Amino acid sequence: MKKNVFSLAAVAMTAMLAACGGKGDAAQTATAPVEEVKPLVKVAQVYVRPVDQVRDYVGTVQAEVKNNIAPQSPGRIAEIFVEVGDHVRKGQKLVKMDAASLQQLTLQIENQKVEFARIKELYAVGAVSKAEFDNMKMSLEVAETQYKNIMENTTLLSPIDGIVTARNYDNGDLYAGAAILTVEQIKPVKLMVNVSENYYSRVKKGDKATITLDALPGETFTATVSLKYPTINASTHTFPVELTLANKDEKVRPGMFARAQINFGTENHVVVPDVAVVKQPGSGERFVYLYDNGKVNYVKVELGQRLDDAYELLGGVADGATVVVAGQGRLADGAEVRVEK
Repeated sequence: MKKNVFSLAAVAMTAMLAACGGKGDAAQTATAPVEEVKPLVKVAQVYVRPVDQVRDYVGTVQAEVKNNIAPQSPGRIAEIFVEVGDHVRKGQKLVKMDAASLQQLTLQIENQKVEFARIKELYAVGAVSKAEFDNMKMSLEVAETQYKNIMENTTLLSPIDGIVTARNYDNGDLYAGAAILTVEQIKPVKLMVNVSENYYSRVKKGDKATITLDALPGETFTATVSLKYPTINASTHTFPVELTLANKDEKVRPGMFARAQINFGTENHVVVPDVAVVKQPGSGERFVYLYDNGKVNYVKVELGQRLDDAYELLGGVADGATVVVAGQGRLADGAEVRVEK
C-alpha cells in the first residue's frame, strides 16, 4: 500500500515539473523579437534629356472677315439676290432697296439744277447777291450728295469675296435695323488662343501650329501665327495669339471646335517613368519616392507634359537620381526598403 502511494506522488511531481517547464518555454517564445520585413521595391535611374516644348490650346474657328450687309437708313427691300450658302464675289450685287425715295430726289435735283442755272445767270449780271448764289449752290450740292448716298444704299454690294452665312429678311420686308445679310470670308479662317506669358518672347509672326478639329477626325491642318497681341492679361497671365489657316478647300468652317499645338523649341528636363509619379490623396499635388542607400524619401515634383509612358519634370528631381517605379503602396517617407534585383 505504501508503495502505491509513493508511486502516485512521484507521478504527480513529474506532472507538476512538466507543467512548469512548459510555461517557461511559452513565455520565452512570446518575448522573442520578430524581425520586420522591409518593403520590396523596383527602382530606375532618371536623367535630363531634351524635351520638345509642345503646348496644346483650344478655341473656336472664326471667319477671317465678317460683314453685315445693311442700308444706312430704313426702307423697303425690293429684292434679295442671294441665299444662305451662296458664294459671292467682291462688288457683287446682293440687295436692291425700294427706289421710290430715289425717284423723288431725282426730280427734286432736276428742278434745283434748273433754278441754279437761272440764279447763276442773274448773278452774272448782278441781279442777285452773292449770298443768294452761294445758298442755291450749296442746296444743290447737298441734294446731289444725298442722291449719291441713297444710290449707294439702294443697291447693296458685297465688300468681300465670301459666303452668305445669314439672311434675315424676305423680298418686300421693311428694313428695321438687323442686318439683311451676313457675308463671311472663310479663305482663310482664323483661331484665337491664349498663350502663357512665359512664352511671350518665343512667339513670332510666321510660326507654325498644328490644328485638329473634332468635326474632321483623322485630319490635321497647318496654321501660321498672324498676330501676337502686345499686352498681357493681368488676371490670367496670358496673351492672345491669332492663328491663320489657309482653308483653300473650305473644309474648316467658322464655329468648329479646334485644338492647336505650338512647338516652342526644346528644353532640357528630367524625365521619369509615369509609374514613378504618385498623386497625394485629396490634393492635386504629385510626388515621387527617391531611393538612396537603402531608404526612400517622399519628394514633391512639378509635372510638365506627358511623353507617352513618361513625364517631363519641371522641378524636384536631380539628374541621375534613382526613383521608385513599383511598390510605392507600402512605403512611407524615410522607410528602409529592399530593391528587387
